[in-house]
Amino acid sequence: MDLLKGIVVLDLSHVLAGPYCTMMMGDYGADVIKVERPGIGDDTRAWGPPFAGGESAYFLSINRNKRSITINMKTEEGKTIIRDLAAQSDVVIENFSPGTMDRLGLGREALMALNPKLIYCSLSGYGQTGPDSGLPGFDVVIQARGGMMSLTGSPDGPPTVTGISIVDLFAGLHALNAILACLVARKETGRGHYLDMALLDSQVNILSHQATSFLMTGKAPQRRGNTHNNIVPYQTFKTKDGYVNIAAGNDKLWQCFCKALNLTAFSNDPLYATNAKRVENRAELVPQLERIIAGWDGCELVRVLSEAHVPAAQVQDMKGVFSDPQVLAREMIAESDHPTAGKLRTPAAAGLIDGHKPAVRCAPPLLGQHTAEILSEKLHYEAAKIAALKAAGVV
Repeated sequence: MDLLKGIVVLDLSHVLAGPYCTMMMGDYGADVIKVERPGIGDDTRAWGPPFAGGESAYFLSINRNKRSITINMKTEEGKTIIRDLAAQSDVVIENFSPGTMDRLGLGREALMALNPKLIYCSLSGYGQTGPDSGLPGFDVVIQARGGMMSLTGSPDGPPTVTGISIVDLFAGLHALNAILACLVARKETGRGHYLDMALLDSQVNILSHQATSFLMTGKAPQRRGNTHNNIVPYQTFKTKDGYVNIAAGNDKLWQCFCKALNLTAFSNDPLYATNAKRVENRAELVPQLERIIAGWDGCELVRVLSEAHVPAAQVQDMKGVFSDPQVLAREMIAESDHPTAGKLRTPAAAGLIDGHKPAVRCAPPLLGQHTAEILSEKLHYEAAKIAALKAAGVV
């Protein structure tokens, strides 16, 4: 599924947000050239255990469909290589601290002067403007400052980070959306664009209805654990053998829920007739539902509710997820042959296009695996020149 075939991405990013963005571009067929530090590489190569074939699971999770070239961007020869590659690229993405690329002579003005059609994306913690633009920003810090942690966790417990680096991942998605929009616009205008993307901006954006509720009322939403501010019942319940999430998201589903579980008294009670009433009377309703549901086997409860078209699912761990028949039917495990890790399995791209998954063309690269190949193919360097650059520590 090479929808982005012919698009060249010069990926100067590291860790998670940028590499996640460029992996998705690679999944859709772009030629992603991942630039790494000689001898060190992306920080995430060392983020383990677990490791397979000397590579960390973290790095392997977000770097398929890319080629790796090592370049020391602090050397003049290395800067020249970056400029020459940027001159024939469609997209450059970097996530260094604001000002770093300008100091290296590789900022947007320098590279877009060489290539006016270039889409240059800077992805940082706080953005390129504002009083705190120079601060370092990692996912967990942005979850705190951006409000996510204030909404996550039990009401009587501490603010809690999410189980995945959700800020980095959403920032990568937002960067991808902006880059793709710019690629579409460029077909009409013929000119490039500069994107200033920030983790904090992304975090604030996905606060969504919680933020809008606050902006409308001035009242800050509180942590509700596994329940929902505005819908009842829409939460986690304990069963005999584990936990189940139930989402009776409207009044019709509430009636279906009551009918499926033979809860006639609840369905006819005016205190619970509408969602607004159920939210208002949550403290009385939910404990009663908890006692009833605690007597069910989780699998049977989900079966009964699903047959009644009430959204429900057991809470699954990773073993459950990756043996789930629906997950397998949707081809959500991507496989590739890695040169040192062997058969590699990672989460696949989401969705199908014309009934097909985007292809895994190549496994996550070894550090510098494609250095000679890229320099020869893109810049027409001779083998002797490449060897000299390697000996000098430039590549």
